[in-house]
Formats: sequence, C-alpha cells, structure tokens
Amino acid sequence: MFDREYREIITKAVCGKGKKFTETLHMVTPNHRPTSILGCWVINHQYEAKKKGRIVEITGAYDINVWYSHSNNTKTEVVTERKQYVDKVPIVMKDDKCISNSFDVVARATQQPNTLECTIDDSGKVKVELEREFVVDIIGETKVWAKIEPNGFDEDDFDFDDLEAELAEIDVDKD
Repeated sequence: MFDREYREIITKAVCGKGKKFTETLHMVTPNHRPTSILGCWVINHQYEAKKKGRIVEITGAYDINVWYSHSNNTKTEVVTERKQYVDKVPIVMKDDKCISNSFDVVARATQQPNTLECTIDDSGKVKVELEREFVVDIIGETKVWAKIEPNGFDEDDFDFDDLEAELAEIDVDKD
C-alpha cells in the first residue's frame, strides 16, 4: 500500500566527491644553453576525467613555454613543450544507495596549472615546478522521499524574513 503523505522521487544527485592538489616537476630542453630565465607560463590546458573504481583518473596535457636568454644574455628565445599527466583523485562516496551503476563525472580545475619555480639545472635543461588542483563530483541516480503537505502550500503563509536572515549568514565565498 502506498503512503499518500510521501512521494518517492528518483533524481540525479552528487553521490561522491574527491579533491586532489598536485605539485609536479617537468624538464624542458631548450635549443641553446640558457643564461637566465626571463619567464615561464602554462597554456592550452586540456583534460578529461573517467571513474575507475574508487578513483577518478584525470588525463590531461598543457604547453609549457619558457622564455630564456642565451649567449651571455645577448639573445632570447622561447621554447614550448607539450607535457602530459595523469592525476588519480580518490573518491569518497557519500551515497552508497545509488540505484544505478552508471555515473556522470564532473571534474573542475580549481587551480589551473601554474608555475611555482623555473630554474636552470647543471646540464642546461630547465626545471619547471608546477601546481594544479581538481575537484571531482560523481553524479548518479538516487531516491529521495518528499513529504506531501495535505492542505497544499501557500507562499503567503511562509515567513521569508526568517529565510533572508538565515541566507545572509551564509558565506558564499567559502567552499
């Protein structure tokens, strides 16, 4: 027998979350032995994410550009190298009662690849230290129950002043 005061709703919801911060080191090989580093930046970042068991594997790539001087600071050049990476983000499942084994994966780079340090090593190669961070949501189908108000709901009976005071206390900039 169905309970007339509640409804079972099947919906998509965030069933799991993950977050990973990574610092990594890449070696870039310039065409000439550098005298000094004039700049280093990362562009063309692309990635995709796939759930694999209790982790999300993020496969990505970006271009590292190093502007350097050579020949005793008399000439400059920019060298560009495409670098690939794989980040494995552990997932904490918040809802083990998902009704489907099919999930959508949403990965966001909360910290785009960013240069921390760029130095010349003893062999004349350039060491580039980078950081990046991802947040991952696992979205799946789940069930929720909603109580049915027998007499309906009238917005005129709702006290929006209490709600506005409660909403004003929420820090929207806090993650």
